[in-house]
Amino acid sequence: MKTVAQLLKLKDQKNQEVHQIKPDHMVLEALMKMAEKNVGALLVVENEEVLGIISERDYARKLVLHGRSSVGTPVRDIMVSPVITVDTHQTVDTCLSIMSDKRLRHLPVVENGKLIGLLSIGDLVKEAIAEQAELIQQLEQYIRGE
Repeated sequence: MKTVAQLLKLKDQKNQEVHQIKPDHMVLEALMKMAEKNVGALLVVENEEVLGIISERDYARKLVLHGRSSVGTPVRDIMVSPVITVDTHQTVDTCLSIMSDKRLRHLPVVENGKLIGLLSIGDLVKEAIAEQAELIQQLEQYIRGE
């Protein structure tokens, strides 16, 4: 089972960048940045500290459904905080369990208090499927006596 550190190394360069926004920026800025970067969430960071996370789901549920404006609402008002994080030593299975239990789609990776990456549910599912395929291949070879 791969660790978070190994999984982060496997991500291509384009997908390693962690997109961020400051808590005092307006929600409209966050939406524009998510659209520009083609991502579903941004980490809310100030002074290198992860304060929260804002996603398209937060926008829909906490702003649109309450008739609030994205122009005059700061990110801090709708971000999810505190953020559940993992470190580089945890396994793909552990991360999948956390995400499933807590109903999360994004998991920031923090090491020694510093943000070093972000894993999506897609990253983890892709790796879990690859690991299962490899195990099936090994078992088939064992059965065939290879």
